[in-house]
Amino acid sequence: MADETTSEENPDDIMDDWAAALAEQDVADTASADSASTAQAADIFQRFDSAPLPSNAPNNIDMILDIPVNLTVELGRTKIAIRSLLQLAQGSVVELDGMAGEPMDVLVNGCLIAQGEVVVVNDKFGIRLTDIITPAERIRRLHK
Repeated sequence: MADETTSEENPDDIMDDWAAALAEQDVADTASADSASTAQAADIFQRFDSAPLPSNAPNNIDMILDIPVNLTVELGRTKIAIRSLLQLAQGSVVELDGMAGEPMDVLVNGCLIAQGEVVVVNDKFGIRLTDIITPAERIRRLHK
């Protein structure tokens, strides 16, 4: 019975065979998944860049104008220890990283969109926008 393997076969050889087989299977799976997903994507999704809009489709942004967003005006930030936070009382001063006279950041849903300066109108604080961040700059800041 020369065709049968013996139990004295080197365990490292068996592991190398398994590693090679698994690597081969991964390559085959990746190749078939790539070709299948490309074919599925081409069949399932309609391309919008070349097709004209349907005649009944709205061509304005009215449908999204009532979606609420969070607008935040940020004077500055700081990091403090919990010990220091617990010691704060009325009249305490917390130093921020923003400098006096420096423009404040205006964020929409946490994304910087503009900078501005404080104004007072009818005894209420407001902000006058002094610089609008371009869409290209917003994308560049996201990738930092």
